[in-house]
Order: sequence, then C-alpha cells, then structure tokens
Amino acid sequence: MAVQSPRRARGLPPRDRLLVALMLGIPLLAVLTFVWLPALLSMVLSFTRWNGIGGPDQITPYGVENYRIAATVDPQFWPAVQHNIVWLLVFVCFATPLGMLFAVIIDRNIQGSRIYQSALFLPVMLSLALIGIIWELIYSPNYGLINTIIGRNRDNNLVNWLGDPDLNLWAVLVEASWRQAGYVMILYLAGLKAVDPSLREAALIDGSNAWQTFFRVIFPVLKPINVVILVVTVIESLRAYDLVYVNSHGPVLPGLELLSILITQNILGEQTRIGYGSALGVVLLLLSLIPISVFLYQTFRREERP
Repeated sequence: MAVQSPRRARGLPPRDRLLVALMLGIPLLAVLTFVWLPALLSMVLSFTRWNGIGGPDQITPYGVENYRIAATVDPQFWPAVQHNIVWLLVFVCFATPLGMLFAVIIDRNIQGSRIYQSALFLPVMLSLALIGIIWELIYSPNYGLINTIIGRNRDNNLVNWLGDPDLNLWAVLVEASWRQAGYVMILYLAGLKAVDPSLREAALIDGSNAWQTFFRVIFPVLKPINVVILVVTVIESLRAYDLVYVNSHGPVLPGLELLSILITQNILGEQTRIGYGSALGVVLLLLSLIPISVFLYQTFRREERP
C-alpha cells in the first residue's frame, strides 16, 4: 500500500499576503480616489449649473445645456479644440519621431553619447514654468535671441512671437516639443537597450541595411514602448497648460486658447461656472480616450489574428 506524501499548501505566508495587498491596494485606492472619482463627479456636474458657492442644495439640473453653450455660444471653444488637436498632431508627427531619432543615434554608442543624452534630457529635468521663462527670453521682441539674429520683419517691425495670434501657438509648440523630444528619447532608449542583440545580427546576416533592420525587426519589438509613448503623448498634449499660462502672463492670449485653459478659467476664474467647466473637462477626457482606444483596438486586433 503506497503512502502518499502530504502536499504542502502552496502560497504566500500571511505576512507576505498582507504586504502584497497593501502594495496593490494603496495605489489602487489612490487612483480611484484622486482620478476616477473626480472624473465621475465631473461628468455628473457637467449636467448641472453651479457657481461653486453653497452646498449640494445650490446645484440645479441643467441637462445638456452646458454642452450646447460650448458648441454654439462660446467663441473660444472650437478654437481651443482645434489648438489641442494641432498640439497632439505636432507631438505625434514631429516631437515623437525626433525623440526616436535621438534614441537610435545615441544607441549606436557614438563618441560623446553620454554628453548628448544628458543635454537632450536636460529640458525634461526643468519645470514647465522655467522652460516657459527661458523661451520667453528667447522670443522677446526687443532683446530676444531670435529677433537679434533675424532682425525685423517685412514691415521693418520686430517680430512679436508670443503676441501675434498667427505665430504664438507655433512658438509655444517649439517649447513643448523641445521638452517632449527628450522625454520620448529616454523611453525609446530604455526599449532599445532591452532588444535582443541576436535580432540585429540575424537581420545583418540576411542582408538588411540599418533602415530595414530598425523598421522591420527592431520597431515591431518595441510595441509595448510604443503604447506607453502614445498614451504619454496624448496626455501631455491635451493637458498642456503651464507653458501657455506662463507665456500669456495670466489671461490667455488670442491664438493660444486650449481646453485646459478654459476649464481653469471657468472653475477657478472670476466668473465661476463649475458645471460648464466640468462639461469642458468631459470633452477633454473624450478627446484623450478616442485616439488611445483606437490605437489599442488596432494593436490587440492584429495580435489576435492568426
């Protein structure tokens, strides 16, 4: 008669289970409390009218009137939406490819790569307010670096880079892209360092050049990094606020309208409209979820195909 050896119960000790529960529970509770709960409350408040004074009894239902006002009455809403989309496109089409180019060049271990990496990453270490001040000095009409180099415009006047509605959005986008490219560079460098060197060697043996090796072999392996960069790019472009506020010196200048600026003006401004500001916040949330959802759907759909 065979004697079966007793099986020890597998699993973590109670102390480790408690530690894991705390490590997972505390961040989850923080996200639910400080991210999703305010988002849900904003959605509810977007259908109400409230000036921020008094308790819940001062909140009156308003239906979809806040959204109608935004779409048909507010003259700053559609320019703000347009500028946010332009901001996103510049990040996707310019700042992200530039950061990826920096990462690929530095990953080749060229001479002085550490110095270049530090110099390109330096803007990420600076606060957005400080970046705005630095570029404000560069753009200054009277003593700025750019006007000192290029001189005057066709009308023999100094170029007001931040005051001209036709130029100020692009001027601020240069500031934002200067920082975003360094951020993307670090993320891609982390992904490139994790790529198996044998993939490059196999591609070289098959006769692929550097361009083909990167886009046909290396870039598909970086899919997790691409997802992270997409999410970061969308969030950074749609929550843009600091640079515009610093360069505007308070009230937003014509040509620099953004949804984040309008939300702040309506919730924290002189004329407080919590419901309308919440409606603009919901619009901003939807704008951020649409490109992320489409990209993730296409990505996972391709993975499921045989």
